[in-house]
Amino acid sequence: MTNKSAIDEGAPSDQSVSINAVKAAFEEIGQMTRFTMRFFKEVLKPRYEFRALLKQSYIIGYKSFPLIAITGLIMGLVLTIQTRPTLASFGAESWLPGMVSLSIIREIGPVIAALIFAGKVGSGIGAELASMKVTEQIDAMEVSGLNPFKYLVVTRVLATTLMLPVLVIAADAVSLFGSYLAINLKGDISFQLFFSQAFAAITFTDVFPAIIKTFFFGFSVGIIGCYKGYNSVKGTEGVGAAANSAVVIGSLAVFITDMIAVQLTSLFT
Repeated sequence: MTNKSAIDEGAPSDQSVSINAVKAAFEEIGQMTRFTMRFFKEVLKPRYEFRALLKQSYIIGYKSFPLIAITGLIMGLVLTIQTRPTLASFGAESWLPGMVSLSIIREIGPVIAALIFAGKVGSGIGAELASMKVTEQIDAMEVSGLNPFKYLVVTRVLATTLMLPVLVIAADAVSLFGSYLAINLKGDISFQLFFSQAFAAITFTDVFPAIIKTFFFGFSVGIIGCYKGYNSVKGTEGVGAAANSAVVIGSLAVFITDMIAVQLTSLFT
């Protein structure tokens, strides 16, 4: 009886575990906020790493295009094939190009492309910086008088912020082409007629907010991936944990940013 009481007294209660979890979450948010503020401070200070920025833009943008393009093509095919029977049952099959283009450009294209981007680029950045942290390459850069934050973090975050909108535009174009192919599987519509109907349903208020929010998607993925990698714990387990948490938190940030963007867009349109 005494031993059981001693064990119960030594074991942490559910309330203390919850308090510690909340405290750890707020500490993580505070550290990430400080990391973000340091980014904005460093991005304005010379020296500017243009060559490193171009290299990261090539790695992040050009090498991610095949995966984004394939995803966009499949997205356009599947959305069209799934939607066509419903519209055909109401005799509104002619609305299909406009409906698909509006859905892809306003919401589906940016979000799906950003999630794929977070899975590929966010995990890559987290794992790369974490491995540099484990092998003490970041410490060596600091000892040699370089600014590792400027060279490693600022260039990658700027590259993700600038490249994701370009990839989303490309994904939207490929998705519309996939929709055109899907319509012609059971019908016959010319290339010119399809795209004239698709673009007729789109206005500036549809395109502009969708492109603007992709900059925030790219920034969120980049800053979270860099934060997790730059501040990872030493050891091989830290590399995997940094890559995994970069994907999970980056994807969650995309959804939260999209929710805020939709609410703001609904207020001004």
